[in-house]
Amino acid sequence: MATTTNFRPRLAMGTFVLLSVALSMTTASVTNGASSPSNRSIHSAGQHADTKCQDGLILPVWQPEDNLTTGDRIARGLVYFFALMYLFIGVSIVSDRFMAAIEVITSKEKEVRVKKPGGEEQIVVVRVWNETVANLTLMALGSSAPEILLSIIEIVAKNFKAGDLGPGTIVGSAAYNLFVIMAICVLVIPDGEVRKIKHLRVFFVTATWSVFAYIWLYLILAQITPGRVDMWEGFLTFLFFPATVVTAYIADRRLLVYKYISKQYRMNKRGMIVQVEAESALEMDNRDDRLNTIDENGGVTEDVRDFEESRREYISTLRDLRKKYPQHDLEQLEIMAQEQLMNKGPKSRAFYRVQATRKMMGSGNIMRKISERAQSDLSEVKAELQRVDVEETIAEDAACRVFFEPGHYTVMESVGEFEVRVVRRGDLSCSVTVDYETEDGSAEAGSDYIGKQGTLTFPPGVDEQRFQIQVIDDDVFEQDEHFYIKLSNPSEPASLATPKIATVMILDDDHSGIFAITSKDHELVESVGTYEVKVQRYSGARGKVRVPYWTEDGTAKAGKDYEANSGELIFENNEITKVISLFITEEGSYEKDVLFYVNLGEPQQIGGIIEAAEGKAPEELTEEDKMALLGRPKAGDVVRAQLRIKESKEFKNTVDKLVQRANASILIGTSSWKEQFVEALTVSAGDDDGEKGEGDEEPTPSCMDYIMHFITLFWKIIFAFIPPTDMSGGYLCFVVSIFCIGVVTAIIGDVASHFGCTLGIKDSVTAIIFVALGTSIPDTFASKVAAIQDKYADASVGNVTGSNAVNVFLGIGVAWTIAACYHSYHGRSFDVEPGTLAFSVTLFCSEALVAILVLMVRRNKRIGGELGGPKKAKIVTSIFLFSLWIVYLLISSLEAYGIIKGF
Repeated sequence: MATTTNFRPRLAMGTFVLLSVALSMTTASVTNGASSPSNRSIHSAGQHADTKCQDGLILPVWQPEDNLTTGDRIARGLVYFFALMYLFIGVSIVSDRFMAAIEVITSKEKEVRVKKPGGEEQIVVVRVWNETVANLTLMALGSSAPEILLSIIEIVAKNFKAGDLGPGTIVGSAAYNLFVIMAICVLVIPDGEVRKIKHLRVFFVTATWSVFAYIWLYLILAQITPGRVDMWEGFLTFLFFPATVVTAYIADRRLLVYKYISKQYRMNKRGMIVQVEAESALEMDNRDDRLNTIDENGGVTEDVRDFEESRREYISTLRDLRKKYPQHDLEQLEIMAQEQLMNKGPKSRAFYRVQATRKMMGSGNIMRKISERAQSDLSEVKAELQRVDVEETIAEDAACRVFFEPGHYTVMESVGEFEVRVVRRGDLSCSVTVDYETEDGSAEAGSDYIGKQGTLTFPPGVDEQRFQIQVIDDDVFEQDEHFYIKLSNPSEPASLATPKIATVMILDDDHSGIFAITSKDHELVESVGTYEVKVQRYSGARGKVRVPYWTEDGTAKAGKDYEANSGELIFENNEITKVISLFITEEGSYEKDVLFYVNLGEPQQIGGIIEAAEGKAPEELTEEDKMALLGRPKAGDVVRAQLRIKESKEFKNTVDKLVQRANASILIGTSSWKEQFVEALTVSAGDDDGEKGEGDEEPTPSCMDYIMHFITLFWKIIFAFIPPTDMSGGYLCFVVSIFCIGVVTAIIGDVASHFGCTLGIKDSVTAIIFVALGTSIPDTFASKVAAIQDKYADASVGNVTGSNAVNVFLGIGVAWTIAACYHSYHGRSFDVEPGTLAFSVTLFCSEALVAILVLMVRRNKRIGGELGGPKKAKIVTSIFLFSLWIVYLLISSLEAYGIIKGF
């Protein structure tokens, strides 16, 4: 967050510099009015002297406005300026609630049955909303709602006459998004890393529409009907919005022409699934990848593949964590694996927008909620796998489904045989058979386990069958390995359901073991009585071992807060768990919070060849002795545990478990008004971009977090009254939030207009410099975080072009359609002066084409992607893109004041 912290003052400084430039140009225009090339510009520049400011839709003009001195105008301008900044904060916070509602709505999931070519059925969970459609509709509306609503509200406030503030803000915001946000995203990627746009077809489509949108504005303003906008023009502008969504969806799903091209799916050398025309067979180069089954049934095929890939990624992550943390038990490793997968998984534009806003406003980093949720989510998953819910019994005519329960087994190498369970659900009235067969992974049949195949028969009324698999135990040190058990060929009317493949992980035990306490930190209430600290034996369980232990005082004192304890734990051969029992004294004290410690000594082998070898001199050791010493017991990482004794009270139960587990909406959504008000009144640390290491303390809020919290407290409390996202599936929150955004945006429009009028700054200049910047700052931080955390550039840069197009088609299309209809009903035409807007649009289009071309050039082999790359290339690209924005601001402002001749 160092970059974020330094970025705020730069923005503020830049704003004041631009304010000074605008004021200087205004003064120069007024002073040299006689020599100005445009009478229109002279009048506009001196409007505060010749024209009275008009009341806004909500806020009246600050009275009195006659005979004001220069000092009075500057003082009022500063008041308006800071009010504008505070309103920008408010609209960012209410947009936070709006985006949370959108995330909950668009993350809804449903179960889909997928039929494979062999007649198999698989049930997968897929998103109801297509990602591209969600990004171009609700997501784009969420991030651009202030600009869109400002354009519509300005039309209403001006009695359906054209204004400069709304359209100017849309064009200015587009320029800022395309030039400044992209410049920042290119620069913040670590040196040497790159981010590429994944959905390049969608990017090309939205980029084309974004440029066309502003070309279309120029055409209707200056060419087709100069100075006038007809109803058909406004309505057609709006219709381009669904056209953008449809064409982007076609590009995303590869419909129309692509649909009729025969395709073959295969696995390339890099492990990526690619397509080749003219064939239909699926080829896999890796035996693990044969588990994938991909057909051509359209949309849900990719979700089936994603399910299989996620399963393999989970296994890989779990194996890596076991090597890194051998002292952890399996349940802890599973929690850590789930947390890592959630962290690395793709996140929506709404997620990053909400995360950026909350970190800026002292409301904490929502990424930290992932670790808070991981443990409870995992427990819930395991409970669902082991629970047979009678209420879910399918009717007699429902399909019969056969699958493994559970789908993952973890066994020690010395287990001998273990039992595998296959169940069926649905119709139990008929007899069903299903084949099973083992398949190698990193473990090989014959050397690591006994391969097996056979047929299971389910007689009528029987809902489960079990069979045994034998694991081969040897005396060779090996890495943890895995293999698979696969179901196939179910008899009619049964079909296979997920999981139809069970994964078996074999943990090597040819070692005396590593001994450690399972958890470094323990928190317990003083009324617990006897508390057990678990000591675990990892990475082997060979032989008899003694482990000494003892307690040690901290702020808690033996005899007062707990009873001292010391002794030895004796682990028998193949025994992997022991506990140390500690008696806690209950005093009944208020807000008790004291510490003491439990320590483990060096483990020692009892008897056997290892103890004999340890007693020999080095020169007397045989090869057998040396091998034995390699497997002697060792102390793990956690040999000292901290126990915190707190006062007796009931723990708070978690209530946010109703949303789908893998959804980001569980992180940014809310379930009750109480939760919203607690969050609004709580200061949380937002500067926590790095991963929290083992044993690290929870970060505390910084001084800036407290400052931003108290500055934004008013807005937080006001918008905590918005209904929680769990109500009505997020739709009630959506409606109320957009209404609140409209109210705040209306006030912003009035304040911005009064600000410009007071200081003699034209609305078009106020729009592109101040309003566009203020409404785009949350998107800046969101795109910065997305660029760093995402594997691809879609969430940070790819969505900018689509948002720019949607701004025009909705913001200007709806506003001008309403105004054109109103004037047509009264027998008049809707007049729009092309002047500054047409010039600004033309300038933006020219620079936008250059910026998009630069991004495409960066995909060459020397750089490798739109974002990041070599340090020099990053800096040059960022400076160039930022200079495009500065040129746009300067030339547009000079044209607005008549210094440069426009259209």
